[in-house]
Amino acid sequence: MQVPGYESTYGDNFGVFLIPHTRTGVRLRVMAQSGTNSRDDLGDAYAWDHVSVSLPNRIPNWTEMAFVKSIFWADDETVMQLHVPLAEHRNLHPNCLHLWKPLNERIPMPPSEMVA
Repeated sequence: MQVPGYESTYGDNFGVFLIPHTRTGVRLRVMAQSGTNSRDDLGDAYAWDHVSVSLPNRIPNWTEMAFVKSIFWADDETVMQLHVPLAEHRNLHPNCLHLWKPLNERIPMPPSEMVA
């Protein structure tokens, strides 16, 4: 399904998709964009890959978010969800979660034995 104004073609670094998740039986609404062009237009602070995932009636669960991560990033890449300070919180869609990956630096992580 194409969304007017968000159509993409092969090679674009953005898009809007309805992705079926057979395990949970839902169609995930996904918007993806890469910050590769932002480095030229807005500077390095905006050089982030970003994927938002939403459903019409509930927040996506861990299994669904992990599935989307596996589509847009390699198994050996780390991406994150952010819990920003309340003063910086913006909620434009009540059933939407986001995945982020900075393009210019590595995400710091605790030692692997601490991550279960």
